[in-house]
Amino acid sequence: MPDDPKASLPLSRARDAVRAIVTGAGSSFYWALRLLPRDRREAMYAVYAFCRTVDDIADGDAGVDRKLEALAEWRDEIRRLYAGAPRHVVARALVEPIRRFTLHESDFLALIDGLTMDASGRMCAPLLLDLELYCRRGAGAVGMLSASIFGVRRPEGRSLALSLGQALQFVNFLRDFAEDADQGRLYVPRELLAKAGIDTRDPHAFLRHPNLPVVAEAMAVMAEERFRAARRVLKAVPRGPAQPAWIMLETYRYLLDRLRRRGFAPTDVNRPVRIGRRRLLGIAIAAVLRH
Repeated sequence: MPDDPKASLPLSRARDAVRAIVTGAGSSFYWALRLLPRDRREAMYAVYAFCRTVDDIADGDAGVDRKLEALAEWRDEIRRLYAGAPRHVVARALVEPIRRFTLHESDFLALIDGLTMDASGRMCAPLLLDLELYCRRGAGAVGMLSASIFGVRRPEGRSLALSLGQALQFVNFLRDFAEDADQGRLYVPRELLAKAGIDTRDPHAFLRHPNLPVVAEAMAVMAEERFRAARRVLKAVPRGPAQPAWIMLETYRYLLDRLRRRGFAPTDVNRPVRIGRRRLLGIAIAAVLRH
């Protein structure tokens, strides 16, 4: 990874750089992050900026070899970060959060491993075990980093990260079938396709298949199971550290409800459900008051 001239900026400028990435992304998590105390909020901005930066590599237009090379460069950058010599402005912004909240190197590397599965073309109707591994490396790793920043203890944080992370990931899969198909990806367990009598692994052919709603509903049920598991963990942790996770849970639970109400007909998959900023703010406030 070439030296980033912005990496030598003062810490305040590095924070500004990652904050700009977060605000420009229009993420559903924005309002959950806004409600955090400043030090935790700045830490989450840095983690989110890292996630966005490496995710953009896996989703970019470069060839497979270049994507894998760029992700390997970020793997080296994470090792430099933990050795005290980061080169990239986003890695520079992670220095203080890592020290303050004891963020684990293995979680950053796990996310890169998950994105490597994307970049290498492995995520097209994988086996359920491989899809769950992908979720653990992706949303699960981000959940572990987030739980540490929120102040959830490691044992509960791991349970929360795995259950809530997979629930959120499955809702994203359901929402983004068409968008993912354009990337040559189909985040649907191969076993569910076979059970529904769908004998193709071609993403666009799946979008046109009349049994798509059967598969989608099965995945929605799996997401519901993981939401329930996350709720059990959240009820056992202190209210303060749990609030951002409650907001994320309620936001994605609302999104899943909207997807289900609209139905999963093949004609609908090209019209992804979005949640407006006002609605997101309302969900965030309601979640804080309720929990």
